[in-house]
Parts: sequence; structure tokens; C-alpha cells
Amino acid sequence: MEIIRKYFRELSDEQLKQIEMLDGLYRDWNAKINVISRKDIDNLYERHVLHSMAIARTVNFRPGTRILDFGTGGGFPGIPLAILFPECSFKLIDGTGKKIRVAQEVAKAIGLKNCKIEQLRGEDEKGQYDFVVSRAVMALPDLAKIVRKNISKKQQNALPNGLICLKGGDLQAEAKPFKNSVEIDDIDKWFDEEWFKGKHVIYVPL
Repeated sequence: MEIIRKYFRELSDEQLKQIEMLDGLYRDWNAKINVISRKDIDNLYERHVLHSMAIARTVNFRPGTRILDFGTGGGFPGIPLAILFPECSFKLIDGTGKKIRVAQEVAKAIGLKNCKIEQLRGEDEKGQYDFVVSRAVMALPDLAKIVRKNISKKQQNALPNGLICLKGGDLQAEAKPFKNSVEIDDIDKWFDEEWFKGKHVIYVPL
């Protein structure tokens, strides 16, 4: 928890309580359904919660913003972002039923009201959103092709509507089809832990 307090000092007591509950809930569920690798569960706050929250350093979603988390797995980055932005609405989708069940149960246990979680393939999602967020689900051009249909024309944030992904490594090849429209932020400029070196937030206006 300390790592979250270190970078997000403005959180309310309610938000801190929700984040604090995540550790026990994910450990409990992980023992039944493996959604986070065994060696990673001890680093839940750094490698999953804070990593998800890095998106908030790229864009401060305005109240009323609609966000789709594509391929959420056990609820990342969607659940930490839904805690951070209680006045925005989130839909979390994944094709794997057991992972979706974990995300649903965690969201319910912490009392997350702004979050809809559904087992659904991205190709079958019909809704309109301001942003699609994702964590290393697939190559950027493939993902953009699937979610373009879900990006709303109506703008309500300082950042134009589009796709925001958490990814690691060299992204030049993935970014190439988008020419100069891609913005790549290095997460280690915000968070100084060693693990964030080589990790990025990528934004593509769509």
C-alpha cells in the first residue's frame, strides 16, 4: 500500500480502503483461480495496481468519461482506474470466463459502483467509449483495428478519444503504422522503482 500512497497522495479514505482490500481478495481468488502468476502476487501493488494507475499520469479522465478495458483478465487496468475515477464509467471485458468471475467478485467485494464486467470478446463489443484501455493484450495495430468501431465521435477530454495501452519493450515497429500520431510515455519518469524501466503508456488517437 505504501507505494500507492507515495504517488497518489490525493486519494480519499474510501479509495484507500478499496485499494487496501485488493491484496487479500486477489490472494484469496488466486489460490482458487490463477489470474496473477504466483511469484507476482507479492508484488500486486507495484506490478498490477500502480502499473494500471500509470494511465492516470497520461490522462486525467473528466467526470462522465466512458472507458472500455479490453482484455481485462482479472481486472487490470480497469479496477484500479475505476477506483481512481469514481465519476467515470468503466466496462471491463475478457473472453475468459474464470478471469471475469474474479474481476466481478473483487469489484463487488470493494463496492465498485461505476464498473460493468462481462465475459465478451472484443470483436463482439458494440458500445461506444471515449477511451479503450488495455494491458499488453495484443499488437497495437491489431488492437486498433478491433476497437476503432467502439471509439465515440463525441469529445469530452483534453486528450482526443482513442486507445491507451500499457506495454513494455521496443515499440517502434508497432507504432510505425500510426506514423507520428502515437505518443509514448516512459513510466519510469513518474515512478522510480526499477521494475518500471522499459515500461510505457502508449496513446493512439482514433
